[in-house]
Amino acid sequence: MPERRAHLAVDPAFALGAVDRRLFGTFIEHMGRGVYTGIYEPDHPTATADGFRGDVLELVRESGATVARYPGGNFVSAYRWEDGVGPPADRRRRIDLAWRSIETNEFGLNEFAQWARAAEVEPMLAVNLGTRGILEACDLVEYANVGRGTAQSDLRISHGVKDPHEVRLWCLGNEMDGPWQIGHRTAEEYGRLAAETAKAMRRVDPAIELVACGSSNSRMPTFASWEATVLDHTHDVVDYISLHAYYEQRGDDVASFLASGVDMDRFIESVVATADHVSAKHRSRKQINLAFDEWNVWYEQDFPGRADETLRQAPRLIEDTFNVTDAVVVGGLLVSLLRHADRVKVACQAQLANVIGLIRTEPDGAAWRQTIFHPFAVTARLAHGVALRAELTGPRHETIQFGEVDSVSAAATWDAERGVLAVFAVNRHPDEAVTLDIPLAAFPSATSATVLTLHDDDLRAVNTASDPDRVVPRAHTAEIADGGLTVVLPRASWHAISITAERRAS
Repeated sequence: MPERRAHLAVDPAFALGAVDRRLFGTFIEHMGRGVYTGIYEPDHPTATADGFRGDVLELVRESGATVARYPGGNFVSAYRWEDGVGPPADRRRRIDLAWRSIETNEFGLNEFAQWARAAEVEPMLAVNLGTRGILEACDLVEYANVGRGTAQSDLRISHGVKDPHEVRLWCLGNEMDGPWQIGHRTAEEYGRLAAETAKAMRRVDPAIELVACGSSNSRMPTFASWEATVLDHTHDVVDYISLHAYYEQRGDDVASFLASGVDMDRFIESVVATADHVSAKHRSRKQINLAFDEWNVWYEQDFPGRADETLRQAPRLIEDTFNVTDAVVVGGLLVSLLRHADRVKVACQAQLANVIGLIRTEPDGAAWRQTIFHPFAVTARLAHGVALRAELTGPRHETIQFGEVDSVSAAATWDAERGVLAVFAVNRHPDEAVTLDIPLAAFPSATSATVLTLHDDDLRAVNTASDPDRVVPRAHTAEIADGGLTVVLPRASWHAISITAERRAS
């Protein structure tokens, strides 16, 4: 069999755009054990004085997460934010209509803001536009962001929080196109409400950035027309349109699953085209950017739904255990986000703990990194500076879902300040290795390279509480010779290549 060989061309002269640090966000929803026994467990042996799990905090910092979206998700569309502030003894227990469980409201806005500071992440809040509206959203912004001297800011101070939280990023509801959403609306209904809410929220705090709800996924019957209608209403008052996507392996079709990034690429490019069409229609030079604020692998086919009639607090919901293939797919989705860094400025891997999480925990027990933790953490650590155009030539193969696809997908970033070229590459072929050549003529002073590889002969291998490091990236050096670098990419593998270099003089 002839050698399968790919060629990657990168040059600092061809930059896509800056890599926004918000690209490495996460998501925390009051769903299952995402909050309770996930990030918050006052009786845990590692708990901080504020009740946060210290072992999880350490892993969040290690992950490099920069933003945390909260409190939902579907949860937010029936949420009364006032229930989660004030003396804990006075907080009301509610039925969460999204996931049909008991919400104690022990953890709310102020606890989340404290947790975000401890985790060193930027808070991103969603307002309820399902069952509530303009005034409630404005009250929340006032409570969170105004210093003092108003009803809501003084209420916050009376709750023991002197300084405002200064939340900059706000979501105008969640997945309002979905019939499953409490308070589901048409595009016209949502677009008008979102526009009026956005204008009012900016009256409270002109410095905030706003995200309008895009389609829940690209398979929605209203996809694209929803974005066009919503942006027609909100174009002048929002900064971002959201995207959500989850991927899973169907049956034995590993090849299509490994190529999930093809779908993400098309999704992003379709939304960009729609946003730019609306800008042109409005005769505007304003650029609407993208917030891909929910993305991950999720085995939704295994989720039984919300038919359980027993009301429980923090039930175990969609606690998927991720394997090697899942981690390679997540690495490939991160490649897709970086390849569109000129327009995708915010992204949130969903979710952080337990609920299809980067991190798994046990109550009163251990916390450990899922396989998907590793490509996320390494990419967040290495991807700095600007994203470069990464031009690939090489072998292709057939998939059931996407037809013929490139066997290798790759992205590159260039950190001129530190002199580091980072290349992220995925071999999406389920059976065959590919040799990747990276010419470095544009980086003549390149001196050394380190390669981190996530690969295992057993594609179903997982990390567990008893064996938390079964699947980890393995480091090895690669020799720079004859003006380039050659790396062998085993089948179904993800790689992060860090090259120390200086840009050539212009």
